[in-house]
Amino acid sequence: MRLRRILAVLIWLASAGIASAQSPALIEAWQETASLYRAGRYDDAMAIAERAIATAEREFAADDPRLAIGFTNLGVLLAAQARHAEAEAMHRRALAIREAGLGPDHPGVAAALNNLAATLDELARADEAEALYRRALAIREVALGPDHPDVAVSLNNLGALIAAQGRLAEAEPLYRRSLAIREAALPAGDPSIGVALNNLASRVGSAGRCAEAEALQRRALAVTEAGLGPDHPEVATALNNLAFVLDDQARYAESEAVYRRSLAIREAALGPDHPLVAGSLGNLAALLETRGRYAEAEALHRRALVIAEARLGPDHPAVATALNNLAFVIDSGGRGDEAEPLYRRALAIRRAALGLRHPDVANALNNLATFLSATGRDAEAEPLYREALAIREATFGPDHPDVATVLANLAIMLADGGRTAEAEPMERRALAIRERAYGPD
Repeated sequence: MRLRRILAVLIWLASAGIASAQSPALIEAWQETASLYRAGRYDDAMAIAERAIATAEREFAADDPRLAIGFTNLGVLLAAQARHAEAEAMHRRALAIREAGLGPDHPGVAAALNNLAATLDELARADEAEALYRRALAIREVALGPDHPDVAVSLNNLGALIAAQGRLAEAEPLYRRSLAIREAALPAGDPSIGVALNNLASRVGSAGRCAEAEALQRRALAVTEAGLGPDHPEVATALNNLAFVLDDQARYAESEAVYRRSLAIREAALGPDHPLVAGSLGNLAALLETRGRYAEAEALHRRALVIAEARLGPDHPAVATALNNLAFVIDSGGRGDEAEPLYRRALAIRRAALGLRHPDVANALNNLATFLSATGRDAEAEPLYREALAIREATFGPDHPDVATVLANLAIMLADGGRTAEAEPMERRALAIRERAYGPD
């Protein structure tokens, strides 16, 4: 979600920010591209964007920064379809054009660095992404001053990357500084303040400080509603995030009502078949599973899968997520024979789309291994757990909470199989990782 939020803003700026310097036909093409993007019609948007690029290449010199706009927009659209390797190539072209035309320390270069870093993050190349985010932040602090809203954007993106690596203590001050800048520089109802509040709330919630997280999420919701109105899709996002916090406190009736309002807003604003609607359906279904309402949850997961396949294609990572969610609820209902092929298809999609070493592949391996272990097939499950563990350690380092999750799952399986000598050090290591990340309580 973080990536989509950032890039959706950039594609609109690219279409409207320098309108006076482009031909009317090109302006119209970029505006139509942005409109189709927001509607989730990515294939249609791509077709128009590719034609617009051809027009831009005729209008501008090869190093004209205006040409970079087109490559940025193509990168955005490719990323929305999980074609991240192709998106990387587009963002690198945009960066090269801006560096050549504007110089290495221009704010426009910082924006291109940000987009490329976000794509590298999706490709699980966190070290490269962090270096680019830090360079973008440094450029903006020097060129724009330390209290500019664009500095807040860079702080937010760097914080999110660091938090995803389990470096939560480093991430929180970045989020707090981002929020402080936005509150000082922007009007009280600016939606960007809501974004900063949400991100800080997510960090606080990850640390188990649920009351503080809820207060921040409610502030984020209030700011977003005040700035955009009660029926805007960004309000639906804020509601969704509040529902997560309520979930964490086992306040399921409240959470369900909030999820349902979020879903209703997205269906009304974006249409019933938008990819974000599929996300809302999956979140509501997961809550219903928690409450034991498996038949209702299964129906929602099936609808989410239909939307994802129709709008994104059968091999998109979002389809893998929907398949995994559907498999889980089917398995919970005692229909393991139906669940297993869904888990396996989810894993195959992620391997093909994201590469063998992506953390989402590790998630799929862990899920399939857990299923196999629960059905008494430990010999099949063990290599999958160990592969998932190796991916997470390589991606996040040895002390990330997601590493602890796989260690704990593998340890339980080994202990149940009588291999306690192997299981006990894994259990101790998993506990130590969690205590370092979240505290002893």
